Amino acid sequence: MNNNRRDFIRNSGLVSLGFLGLSQFAANAAALGFIEESNFLRNYGPLAHRQGDILSLPKGFTAKVISRKGDLMNDGFSVPGAFDGMGVFKWKNNKTILIRNHELSPGAIANGPFGKNNELLNKVDRKDIYDFGKAESLCYGGTSTMVYDEKLQKVELEYLSLIGTVRNCAGGITPWNSWITCEESTLVKGGEKGNLEQDHGYNFEIFASDKVGLTAPIPIKPMGRFVHEAVAVHPTQGIVYQTEDSGDSLFYRYLPNKFGELHKGGKLQCLVINEWASADTRNWEKLDTDKFPQNKSFDVHWIDLDNVEAPDDDLRLRGYKEGAARFARGEGIWYGKNELFFACTNGGHKSYGQIFKYIPSKYEGQNRERESPGKLELFLESNDIDTFQSCDNLTIAPWGDVIICEDKSDARIIGITPQGKTYVIAKNVGYPKSEFAGPVFSPSGKTLFVNIQSPGLTLAITGPWNS
Repeated sequence: MNNNRRDFIRNSGLVSLGFLGLSQFAANAAALGFIEESNFLRNYGPLAHRQGDILSLPKGFTAKVISRKGDLMNDGFSVPGAFDGMGVFKWKNNKTILIRNHELSPGAIANGPFGKNNELLNKVDRKDIYDFGKAESLCYGGTSTMVYDEKLQKVELEYLSLIGTVRNCAGGITPWNSWITCEESTLVKGGEKGNLEQDHGYNFEIFASDKVGLTAPIPIKPMGRFVHEAVAVHPTQGIVYQTEDSGDSLFYRYLPNKFGELHKGGKLQCLVINEWASADTRNWEKLDTDKFPQNKSFDVHWIDLDNVEAPDDDLRLRGYKEGAARFARGEGIWYGKNELFFACTNGGHKSYGQIFKYIPSKYEGQNRERESPGKLELFLESNDIDTFQSCDNLTIAPWGDVIICEDKSDARIIGITPQGKTYVIAKNVGYPKSEFAGPVFSPSGKTLFVNIQSPGLTLAITGPWNS
């Protein structure tokens, strides 16, 4: 270990002590009954629970169920189950469009949209189903779209917008009004007892629309085939950053040949830390590797990947061998103000999770990029459950804080300030064994939409966000 790296680790240790002190203060206050959670940072006050409510929330906030699994949609199908990532779009007549993922596996008929015995399946054109699975292992993953009237707090239109994919976990919005939905799977043609008709592990694009109908299921193959999780798009360059939900994942970006036209080809790359080839950022206690320091910025560069459809599911292995940094289950990602944040669910010394920050170069994706390289920072690593545990989907609040969902029992929605301090926005008490997913604010900033994966609920949380 060189001296510079020792300095990084020593300095990051001092910062970590500060976070531990904050968390201990919150824990002590909660134990004494002063507050239920460490919510004092945003002055929202302690969480409170009213009998019959699904969530514990601060005073003045309410949560309303606006969609649930099994509801009848406008296309005659039922809302599929396993709600996950979600995107939001400003629409005409002051309406909002939500596009929601369904993390369903092949054969999950009970959670599918076509009825108990698939009696409605004949209403769908076979070409609109990505993988029919020879009918025996039909793939039920996909998306549903909602048009929401924020003033009336109700869904006025809801329909199935993609079907036939596998485990659509998260994704990301684009500047051209579409949602990229990601398959968290690398099942191959011939899998599932020989029934699957397509390879999986791709991204698909769904445009925001109030026109009922299914999107043509065309995989964006140049973006790579791996265990996709989420994406975020550079607002001016159209570069798509991608996370991978694997214990030895990489951080990717896709440079499209043409802005906003991802199907027309591009270059897939992975991130390398300039002074630390094949860096292991996971910080797991069991690993005999240098610890990756918190709050230290590293210059990075990106290397090209070939054979991106990876029939052997080895992109992450090839990239790491060539010097790419390794991460612990990359999950939610969101582009903020000239920076983006992404979660690693089980990274860190205690595997409670990490949040990374990436600041793009002012020449991002261009020939002069190495003159002013992008920078990677471990923004926050949780080493106690009061900070957070199992961070998953995330978004950026209108006031600039990172908002994360926990993927665990008794899950919480947690805010993180730019200084790395945490506070709790909500706790799942109605369905405590299920995770939160898909947090996203309405364009007005007045509503936080979020999903509870099981039994399948989308909620709209309103209240004094600007307090």
